[in-house]
Amino acid sequence: MSGINQTLAEVLGTVQRPGDFYVSGRQEIFAPSISVDGVGTVALPLLPQQAAELAAVAERAPYGRGPDTLVDTEVRRTWQIGAEQVHISGRHWAANLQAIVSRCAEGLGVEGPVSAELYKMLVYDEGSFFLGHRDTEKLPGMFATLVVVLPSAYAGGELLIRHQGREVCLALRSEDAAEVAFAAFYADCWHEVRPITAGCRLALIYNLVRPGRGKRLQPPAYDAEVDQVAALLAQWRCELAAGSAQVPEKLIYPLEHVYTSAEIAFETLKNADAAVGALLVKAARKAQCDLSLALVNIDETGSAEEVYYRRSRHHYRDSDSEEFEVGEVFERRLVLTGLRAADDARAVLERLLFTEDELCPPDVFADAEPDEVQFFEATGNAGATFERSYRRAALVLWPSERRLDLIVAAGRDVSLPWLADLARRWQQGGSEEQVVADLWRQAHELAGRIVRSWPERPNWGRAGEYASRFLEAVRVLEDREVLLAFIDKVTVGGDYEQGDNAGLVSALALLPPLEAAETVHRIVTANAARDPAACAELLRMMSVALGATHGAGATAALQQAAADLIAALPGQPAAIARGASGQVRPTSALVVDLMQASFALQADGVGHRLVADGVGHRLVADVLAHPDVFPADEILVPAALALLTGTEAQRSWPPIRELRGACRNHLARRIAEPLQPPADFSRPSQVRCRCPNCLQLAHFLADPTRKQWVLKAAEAQRSHVEDSIRRDACDVDTETLRHTRPYELRCTKNQASYQRRVEQRERDLQNHAQLLE
Repeated sequence: MSGINQTLAEVLGTVQRPGDFYVSGRQEIFAPSISVDGVGTVALPLLPQQAAELAAVAERAPYGRGPDTLVDTEVRRTWQIGAEQVHISGRHWAANLQAIVSRCAEGLGVEGPVSAELYKMLVYDEGSFFLGHRDTEKLPGMFATLVVVLPSAYAGGELLIRHQGREVCLALRSEDAAEVAFAAFYADCWHEVRPITAGCRLALIYNLVRPGRGKRLQPPAYDAEVDQVAALLAQWRCELAAGSAQVPEKLIYPLEHVYTSAEIAFETLKNADAAVGALLVKAARKAQCDLSLALVNIDETGSAEEVYYRRSRHHYRDSDSEEFEVGEVFERRLVLTGLRAADDARAVLERLLFTEDELCPPDVFADAEPDEVQFFEATGNAGATFERSYRRAALVLWPSERRLDLIVAAGRDVSLPWLADLARRWQQGGSEEQVVADLWRQAHELAGRIVRSWPERPNWGRAGEYASRFLEAVRVLEDREVLLAFIDKVTVGGDYEQGDNAGLVSALALLPPLEAAETVHRIVTANAARDPAACAELLRMMSVALGATHGAGATAALQQAAADLIAALPGQPAAIARGASGQVRPTSALVVDLMQASFALQADGVGHRLVADGVGHRLVADVLAHPDVFPADEILVPAALALLTGTEAQRSWPPIRELRGACRNHLARRIAEPLQPPADFSRPSQVRCRCPNCLQLAHFLADPTRKQWVLKAAEAQRSHVEDSIRRDACDVDTETLRHTRPYELRCTKNQASYQRRVEQRERDLQNHAQLLE
């Protein structure tokens, strides 16, 4: 493996820092006036009596664990008072606070305006503590936490702050009424408050906020490092271009601080991260590489081993509770999300896979603490398991000329949004013609690569609306060449379904009418046997879209497509030759779409009208000749009723009138049949099973004198008889009697078949009346 991962990490690790992960100190103040609802004015230094009064109006401070907010005095034992209950005034307090904030911003390496917003007041009485944790960024622009300890007499309570292997322990005591102690640290830093051993500490907690995006943090000059990194990247590009398998396709440098997906941006990088980001922006530009900011997501699952611990006040485990340790890792998923370029705050790539050897250095997560771990107890034959995840921000590099290769290799979930974005930006245009032309060239090249890498349709069907999304982008780009390439490889190649039709019809408007019609003919010929319903809908939509002025050639091509589709329908010789496995079940919508397409194609001259009439009559003749494939009640009658919603000219078209007449005759024959309730207890007996119990059921059904039959048998036999009754639609209600053993199944005859015929007669009369209109 190439050593660029390690070398790049070592160089970036030497970048000078514009600040540190924490800052602390003391600030002389003019004592402010502080009042708390329910207590009144608070004297400084804090008096023991007022400490008790403050605790009385306060509430137990909670802590966060994942999405939950919990109160547990074994994790956090302190009192909190909300900011809305605390009122601070005094002529000098605003200036004193601003002086503290300015010192914090300088110590943390933050440039630009910074404000402090009061979050809460904390009362730490004797025994109070808070175990190690990280703060959440509670509002937009928050980047750090500020702790201001008011004059108080106490012992203990040291603040431990840890980040990237460094740790500080701060004693923030100040008993002088004219002085406060303070500490600020980035919100993602791990920190802990040790127990108060005597007295009481009073602290104000502020959120430090940068309004807006602000100016990007800038480190000291590092021209030498920029040149060194640019040279490394240039060498890496050359090795990749030469086809070396020993170098990674991407370089991923994890950052020190933690960022959420909502706040991550080059402008909000903190501390050393800001320095590294600024360096790589310059080096990547010199080396002709793309630089993005992203979130690294590593998710692992595997086996867990059970261990036992006893209770400790500084651990979250319950007494003698069953706990787990991570065992073998079974699966590891590595994904970059929310990639955005240095000059664009938008996420230009939502998702990109990566490999371990692309990390700088590759073992950067070897000893890292996971962001979340969940253990699951053993169930059944499966042992205990775990799930854990790592989330880190990172800077991602790849050679600019390989950008499209990476996008296409990441799959259509990545490449199609990128293509849509390029098409949108090209459509919006701009004042610089060369920029607009470059956008179209990039989109055209990317679209062609997507087509060439389009996977074959899986046997179990397609997932997602990839074709529709691709066709829409091509339509926006007005790219006929790529459209035809896509149709030849994908649509004609068999990866086609009904949901693609709207996109196809819209995109085919880019072509002359004759070429568009011939293209539809090719699509129908290739897919008629596999998905006739989709082909019929495409023909209808295309016939309507082209209108009556599309020319004789286009009309003839679509009419031939309709004829070819009819020849491929189930029941036709071609379909029979394919065997049962090669036939699909037709629908009423298929018949409707084909009839409407044929009608639309007869509006362009007498010759075309005659051909269209012939196609329509052939369709009607074929569906009527195969009632087993096109049953009247399931397909033909619904189709004839649906065709009534068309125009008067369509309803009067001879093939549609022929179909409507055939359906009326079918309904009239059934209406003429006598309809009488059963005269005795005999019922239709079509029980297919010939086991002894089912034979008794059949005899019972045929008996005109018996209303009930009781089967006393084991549960399996009773259930089997009930299944036969349901499967063969017997006119029988069942009830299980449990007063003896084995239980009895009581079967009582009903008039379900007659009732179904009554309901059918009502539908037939209604449908027959509609078809007469």
